[in-house]
Amino acid sequence: MGVKNYLIEGVSCAGKTTVCHELHRRGYQSINGDEKLAYWGDPESGKIVDACAHERQAWIWDVEKVRALAADQTHMATFFCGGSRNLDRFIDLFDEVFVLEIDLDTLNQRLAARPDDEWSGSASEGKSFARLQATKKDYPKNAIVIDASAPLSSVVDTILENTSGT
Repeated sequence: MGVKNYLIEGVSCAGKTTVCHELHRRGYQSINGDEKLAYWGDPESGKIVDACAHERQAWIWDVEKVRALAADQTHMATFFCGGSRNLDRFIDLFDEVFVLEIDLDTLNQRLAARPDDEWSGSASEGKSFARLQATKKDYPKNAIVIDASAPLSSVVDTILENTSGT
């Protein structure tokens, strides 16, 4: 959807959705991947699977939808916000990748503040997310790491300062 395409990634509660909304509020084209692109599927085949009943299940994005949105040059910039376990299938479409990073205290505060209807929310899940973040195993190469415990306006300003031509 953009002449330039950017990905904003991070563990659960890092602020991807909040950043997406703020970018939209500021007039940027932003796509909430969790709402528009994601589903429970097999990361290898892309086949939809039951999240509870299948051993090879993960939160993945519809690769063809991502490619179609990235190819549309209607907007000067498009920000794709969210997490996906099949990122390797479309990461080449992004001009920059940002990873939102938060400390364990901030993570646990955000988990505790989540409404009951949103998935995840326990301190044990917070520790699990923090371990994932600490290893940086799933961080895309050359990602720009952003301290997402800073105020929202600062986080978004930092992202925009690191985009070329937006």
